[in-house]
Amino acid sequence: MGIAVCAATPFAQAGEAATQQIARAGTQASAAGPEANFTGRVRVDPLFPASAQINASGAYVTFEPGARSAWHTHPAGQRLVVVSGVGLTQEWGKPVQEIRPGDVVVCPPGVKHWHGAAPTTAMTHLAVSGVLDGKTVEWMEKVTDDQYNAR
Repeated sequence: MGIAVCAATPFAQAGEAATQQIARAGTQASAAGPEANFTGRVRVDPLFPASAQINASGAYVTFEPGARSAWHTHPAGQRLVVVSGVGLTQEWGKPVQEIRPGDVVVCPPGVKHWHGAAPTTAMTHLAVSGVLDGKTVEWMEKVTDDQYNAR
């Protein structure tokens, strides 16, 4: 019987030895979601950057009640895992949908959408975003109140 060894890590850079690493909680600063890309109060807690081993970055994103992203696309796609609260998401031309803890939202490459908290409840999701040519997102216009409230 052998011992399993983790041979790759998302934190190792090209040319570094591949060993298991731990990025300790609280070692990366939280940041406010930029006003140009979000409506309301949003906090981004980075978890890991893209690397040679994994071409995706990860972060927890917390939306206060009523807060939401602007319309946007992801050139290499994105996965969202709702971890707490109640949220909303919408793909361009389709109805607004409610999302809850444990729901996984698959955002295919190039699909215009937005996501955020419900009007009276905060929501946190884990966002894992693919990277293409150094970009994870293409920001567009803000979601209007009429679009947000169209349920």
